[in-house]
Amino acid sequence: MKKFLVAIVKYSDPIESVRKAVELSRGLDHFRPQTKVFIKPNIVFWNKDYAIPKYGSITTSRVIEDMVVLLKEHGIDDITIGEGTVITKPKVKGLQAHAFETLGYNALKKRYGIKILNIFNRPFEKVDLGDDVTLNFNTDIVNSDFVVNLPALKTHGQTIVSLGIKNLKGTIDIESRKKSHSPDNQKDLDFMVAKLANRMPPMFTLIDGIFSLELGPGYDGRARRSNILIASSDVLSADLAGARVLGFEASDVPHLVHAAKSRSRAVDLSDIELVGEPLNQVSASHEVDFKYADGGEMPVYLAKYGVKGISFPKPDTTMCTYCTGFTSPILTALVSAWDGNPWDDVEVLTGKTMKPTPGKKKTILLGKCIYEANKDNPDINEMFAVKGCPPSPKGIVKVFHKAGIPISPDLFEIYDNTIVPILNRRYEKKPEEFDESFFKIT
Repeated sequence: MKKFLVAIVKYSDPIESVRKAVELSRGLDHFRPQTKVFIKPNIVFWNKDYAIPKYGSITTSRVIEDMVVLLKEHGIDDITIGEGTVITKPKVKGLQAHAFETLGYNALKKRYGIKILNIFNRPFEKVDLGDDVTLNFNTDIVNSDFVVNLPALKTHGQTIVSLGIKNLKGTIDIESRKKSHSPDNQKDLDFMVAKLANRMPPMFTLIDGIFSLELGPGYDGRARRSNILIASSDVLSADLAGARVLGFEASDVPHLVHAAKSRSRAVDLSDIELVGEPLNQVSASHEVDFKYADGGEMPVYLAKYGVKGISFPKPDTTMCTYCTGFTSPILTALVSAWDGNPWDDVEVLTGKTMKPTPGKKKTILLGKCIYEANKDNPDINEMFAVKGCPPSPKGIVKVFHKAGIPISPDLFEIYDNTIVPILNRRYEKKPEEFDESFFKIT
């Protein structure tokens, strides 16, 4: 049986730890000086108005620079770093450029002569992934000679883990991302994500676990200092090991099961040769979901404040990233608006497949997709719809007010000014573990 090589290395030193992971996994054995390399980091979210917690959510700049140095040592001069970050405030210009500057990518460009690009400023091309699935990928990564895939080590509320294969979702256009959140039970998000690596050039994956994140992928998850690097020339093998490091059996991660089946691979790591640190010594349980009460109808975050008269079911995999970004600010606004008097039997529906509950007095449809799915549903007594894609903050506020829930018109500002500083303080209290310099280039 062919064995796929995966190296697990404890991070301890700049450059040398990444070098060890690369050498043990034989990740760069076949490089030639003329190779055109595309580096795909992971920048999940960004905001230039305040410093977001980056730990476990964003690939460290330290690992990116170390990888660039190793490529240069192998004589590689044609290096591009490209990313397509989903911006939760799409009308705010320059956020991707601000992320590149803040994370030191422009310094890398100046120091090493590499290229930096926002994939949304570049062409896309259709790629047939098989099984009648076609998505639009950034042309630069598709036409590179080699991909260096640098995801962060984290869980994901919709796909359980977000590692090498899932990181490639950041190279498709917005329409393809929306398409991936399909309401089709057979071709759902896990099915679509599993195919993202199918037509990629040869790839080396290095999962950056200097920090890992549970309750991800956003910065409201819980990060920890894990000091783990997982490396392989086979992205599925890296992900299978990464899932185990996060405390999951790969058989419980649907998109990895799909990916393994399509490759006639096992999911139990039986066809993987692990080198470096023993897997059982670096694995640790990471939570996936925020808790829900009342049979999944109410986030514990609301229930613990005694909020009554509203149901906000757990979003499913059909909810796109843009709408997902509104969830935490809305929940924070609901807590702020709660005065102890139950609201008027309101439910909030999201995604593409949720259905209204017969007998509910008021139904809020949050976003174009859920509106289109339910606009003629006879079980809705009184409809309040935000039809935008993504829905606008003003539209959200207006609809909640009409439904009798007086959330603040400044729901995003309240979230930014209250919750985000609290999240940051969790890490500022432990400077020996959470060092911001990992996200800077000096």
